[in-house]
Amino acid sequence: MTDKQNLQFQIKKLTAYGLNNVWIWILLFFLIRLIGITNPPLEMTHNWRQVTGLMVARNFLEVDNNILYPRIDDNGGQTGIIGMEFPTLNYLHYVVAIFFGHAHWYGRLINLIVSSLGIFYYSKIIGRFFNHKIVFASTLFLLCSIWFSFSRKMMPDTYCVSIMFAAIFYGVYYLENGTIWRLILFSTLASVAILSKIPSGIYFGLLLPLIFSNYEVKRKILLSTSIACPLIVMYLWYFIWCPFLSLEYGNWFNSGRTFSVGFSEISTNFSQCLENFYFHSFKSYIIFSLVIIGLCLMFIQKNKCLILTILPISLVFLVYMVKSGYFFYHHDYYIVPIVPLMALVAGYAISLRQNKWIFGLLVFAGISEGILNQYHDFITNTSDQYKLNISTIANTVSSEKDLIVINGNGNPQQIYLAHRKGWICNDYELTDSLYLNTLSNQNAKYLFVNKHTTNPTISKVIVYTDNNYTVYDLTKQLQNNLDDDNQPSSTNSR
Repeated sequence: MTDKQNLQFQIKKLTAYGLNNVWIWILLFFLIRLIGITNPPLEMTHNWRQVTGLMVARNFLEVDNNILYPRIDDNGGQTGIIGMEFPTLNYLHYVVAIFFGHAHWYGRLINLIVSSLGIFYYSKIIGRFFNHKIVFASTLFLLCSIWFSFSRKMMPDTYCVSIMFAAIFYGVYYLENGTIWRLILFSTLASVAILSKIPSGIYFGLLLPLIFSNYEVKRKILLSTSIACPLIVMYLWYFIWCPFLSLEYGNWFNSGRTFSVGFSEISTNFSQCLENFYFHSFKSYIIFSLVIIGLCLMFIQKNKCLILTILPISLVFLVYMVKSGYFFYHHDYYIVPIVPLMALVAGYAISLRQNKWIFGLLVFAGISEGILNQYHDFITNTSDQYKLNISTIANTVSSEKDLIVINGNGNPQQIYLAHRKGWICNDYELTDSLYLNTLSNQNAKYLFVNKHTTNPTISKVIVYTDNNYTVYDLTKQLQNNLDDDNQPSSTNSR
């Protein structure tokens, strides 16, 4: 072999190694998702959910850093303390802000880092039991799934599952070599994961086949016992502490439905539930088709390893789905926890193709479809850019301590961007003078009216107005003989 041929051979070998190395793809997708990472929370979808988490992180920095008392800004004139998932992501955001000052995008970056590491741990776990083709395809399918967009949002859905994958990884290694620090790491990470969001706990099911396998009995007993720690802390937070916070302070996130109500909601809206599976899971009909094919083939071929992996987790997820009821089909991110398992099934189906060109073409087509259906995540609504000026307006007419009212129609986005606390109201409530007077009596001082959704006539003194917002002083009633000079067009009249 000549030097030129040897060089060509080495280049081909290096290229093949790179294309088949999941680390390379995880890094590539990480870099892609850095595009627009500093964008404000103005996305077309789930901006409301992100700003809720951002409120909690900022209040740790500005109000109280006690992690047991997360606070929101739409507090109804009260403390804003709320029962919610244990705010580990929000607290990490706060810790970064201590050193670098507050910025809304820290949570995005933290989630992206943790979720990318989680996919690496995912590939390592399935690599213990399945061949490289399955690992490679499954990892790529997960990277371009709904995880592609949600792993860069200030939301704990991919974050918590990623931490659980790290926990399972160390749990498996403990079974294999008995190193005690790996057992401690497993229990600690699993506790953080299930506290961050309960559905991550479905992946304890990955350990079930291992516990019944041929490992040392002592290790299996210790690993099984150590699961008690995350389950106990989860119970204490979600079923003892959060109900206490709700009773004491009056705020509570979704705690799910009863099984009877959840089942009724799921069964009567079954087509919407299915959409979460066949479209929202991967944003790709190609990959979902592979999931269906894989499910059929694993039973036809009696792949016990895959069946024992899929069944226990799927059954637990079914319980979670029924318990979620309305919320499951109303929010696409409720499908996030089960998607890694679906990616594994799709990876199994495509791995059976022996022709590398067909294999490559299907993988490329699937990931391309998934990414193209999520490109909007990199783009903020240009029509909503005006909302970024609301903090400047608020600083012009009020102090940071003043309570405000905003017609957000259930979305806390604008009250977060205003960097104020107070109430979110609906458009129709703006014409209810009794309602506005009641809020004024509860110390609400200014009313911000978003003129893009409504522009009513209100009998309060205007202190600011422009093309987007009108701000009223709720403490000052408009008099019939007040002339137009007291109604400014775009400046503060205080």
